[in-house]
Amino acid sequence: MEYIISTQSLCTFNNLTYQDINIEKNKVTFISGPSGCGKSTLFKTINGTITPTSGTIYFNDINIATINKIELRKNVTLVSQIPYLFNGSIKDNFEQFHQYHQSECPSDKQIKILLNICCIDSNISVQKLSGGERQRVYLSIALSINQKVLLLDEPTSALDFDLAIKVLNNIINYTKKKNITLVIISHDITIQNILAENIIQLGGK
Repeated sequence: MEYIISTQSLCTFNNLTYQDINIEKNKVTFISGPSGCGKSTLFKTINGTITPTSGTIYFNDINIATINKIELRKNVTLVSQIPYLFNGSIKDNFEQFHQYHQSECPSDKQIKILLNICCIDSNISVQKLSGGERQRVYLSIALSINQKVLLLDEPTSALDFDLAIKVLNNIINYTKKKNITLVIISHDITIQNILAENIIQLGGK
């Protein structure tokens, strides 16, 4: 069994402590636990947005404290609960995202494929997007990074059950083909039970 992310004795600035966590490579892992147990904070710590108070996080057996933050986030991408999109076209947002990540923006054809995976019409302007549509555009942009690990924090919270399952199944199929490890936080236990290959249960504070 090969682990792509592991933690040891992890504690964050708000005194959240975690049991040691191992995330299996190329599997779909769900992070579960009650509100306030630190699920979102864990994701931010894994991708270097938050620096832990103590403990160590390993990406492919390398301490992430030794990895350049931009390089880390190219490989470990976090899609947060609230998507942030710039005004302008969907393509503008792809370009801005890749400019930040210092990576090559996908072609128009590739963008359309990624939007289709997330069940989005490529012709919609960003200003006219609903909350659920913004969420799915943000997901499609994240998929374009070609990362090693994709962290999804409540990625379908604005979608109804059937659409959520469809989008997540599409994303799982895509990430399996690309050998991307998928880690998901979802409040929907039914979705978790249907799609999870592994479940990591976090406790309270």
